Amino acid sequence: MCGITGWIEWNEDLTTRADAIEKMTETLELRGPDATGTWLSRHCAFGHRRLSVMDPANGAQPMVRPAKGSDTHDCVLVYNGELYNAPELRKELEAIGYKFRTACDTEVLLLAYVEWGPDCVDKLNGIFAFAVWNTAEEKLFMARDRLGVKPLFYRREEGRLLFGSEPKAILAHPDVPAEVDAEGLAELFVIGPARTPGHGIWRDMSELKPGHCIQFDRNGFKATVYWKLESAEHGDDVAGTALNVRRLLADTVERQLASDVPIGTLLSGGLDSSALTALAVDYYRRTNQGSLPTFSVDYLDNDKHFHAHDFQPNADAPWIMRMTEYLSTDHHSIQFDTPELVQTLENAVLAKDSPGMADIDASLLLFCREIKKDVTVAISGEAADEIFGGYPWFHRDDALKADTFPWSLATGLRAGLLSPELKERLRPQEYVADRYAQAVAEVPSLPGEDETRTRMRRMSYLNITRFMPTLLDRKDRMSMAVGLEVRVPFCDHRLVQYVFNIPWEIKTAGMREKGILRKSLEDVLPDDVLYRKKSPYPKTHNPNYLSAVRSLLLERLDDPSCPLLPLLNVAKIREIAAAADASSHLPWFGQLMSGPQLFAYLLQVDFWLRRYNVRLAL
Repeated sequence: MCGITGWIEWNEDLTTRADAIEKMTETLELRGPDATGTWLSRHCAFGHRRLSVMDPANGAQPMVRPAKGSDTHDCVLVYNGELYNAPELRKELEAIGYKFRTACDTEVLLLAYVEWGPDCVDKLNGIFAFAVWNTAEEKLFMARDRLGVKPLFYRREEGRLLFGSEPKAILAHPDVPAEVDAEGLAELFVIGPARTPGHGIWRDMSELKPGHCIQFDRNGFKATVYWKLESAEHGDDVAGTALNVRRLLADTVERQLASDVPIGTLLSGGLDSSALTALAVDYYRRTNQGSLPTFSVDYLDNDKHFHAHDFQPNADAPWIMRMTEYLSTDHHSIQFDTPELVQTLENAVLAKDSPGMADIDASLLLFCREIKKDVTVAISGEAADEIFGGYPWFHRDDALKADTFPWSLATGLRAGLLSPELKERLRPQEYVADRYAQAVAEVPSLPGEDETRTRMRRMSYLNITRFMPTLLDRKDRMSMAVGLEVRVPFCDHRLVQYVFNIPWEIKTAGMREKGILRKSLEDVLPDDVLYRKKSPYPKTHNPNYLSAVRSLLLERLDDPSCPLLPLLNVAKIREIAAAADASSHLPWFGQLMSGPQLFAYLLQVDFWLRRYNVRLAL
């Protein structure tokens, strides 16, 4: 994995601007701690930071190869990601006559573009964000993977396009101000920590949407869709469906275990991570690769403060032990204390370039930092709940009939936290309603479906295209901030497309959430783990955390120079802070974010406004 950035400019000679592209590139150092490189021509400048995973001795970027049929012009690539079907593509290209100089997938991707041009994206299985410059045509081509695992942002102006793996690379350009307009604030205060697809938060900055590509040349800018979810009849019965799910998942895990550096899995003892770990252990045994490293996270003394509830029915620790003993993995149990969590809130903002999921982000950043001490690549279970329907809101009538995003049922509460002036400017309820209507309008219909199947198809689509990206972005940004590559097998586009069309009554086979996934794994996991009730990513239950973030926020609000003051209904915030017990049960986003996370989120907003010297263009 890596960090990429670039600058296309028709009205300036970029060979004189090495300083600017180097500055943009260096902002991505944490994504790629192993090497750096830049490439400049008159109208194109590329920068790259490398995290070496495949063929560490070679594969330096930007990578240059001759354009098809030319001895005088080149194609130049910067790339962040992994191609899991690189061996097959390599054989196909060699059969055509291409000669390879390295063993890395970077060269496979570049030669795939040289041979097939923009159509190469249809052949790729992997997670990626890349840009190619064709020197003969003076044309930029950029693409992002189908589910949006790898990020890519851009800013387009007259005669210019800037891009980067993270906003910080674009913000480092000398002509780009750190500005946020009303729409950006609506994303932060009304939609956040989720984000509308394509929205970059920063003014005039966009994110390339998943499954999209861009071409930019002197004739203009063109964005196109090369992949999207499609609705189709599902022809398999329960047994056949379970068999196909198992086949796809096992193939995906084996592909994603390819690495020239140490690799491990994240293990919570839940269905998703246990399944991936068990499949990985089986592959390790068959290929004589020894014991698989596994990693779990928790908080010091969390067991003393844990109280079971619908969203978090039991603690992970006993289940982690169950799986590590069952599979004989080389397990690493990692714990953090409250002060570390509070201190890391700001680093999480720097990793994301915006406020995020508060302590849930901070703990993941700390977790990844510890994992990186032992491995460079990790396998994680993101996306299973979105594609198989595991979240509680898939199974609650109030959420299914809410006519809004099921993780954002507290729009009224959130609106009440804003100052009257900002509330009037943003119109929170209208903003969410518009974004929801936009999302629903995209859902691919299937003629003849009954009301229940239509409703569940819509819920699945919303989760895959609106909620899942939040977790994927979180996982990428927190892991890459410490130079750790995280792979997500449940995001294989073949699996996602297949499961999207499984009827709800088959998805819930056995009258259980994610029933078809459980059935597909019946000979992989012990029954007690296989049918364990879902428990989400752990958060701290220590009251000291609530006390710490609440005190810090009230302290900030006492500062007359606090940039939050004109944005918030300070009296309402103080009222919530005074009700200590109620604030710990104040769900305002998803399953995990209540009172403590609200205070922490506002602390992140305050830090972000100050550290990035954000100018509000209202």
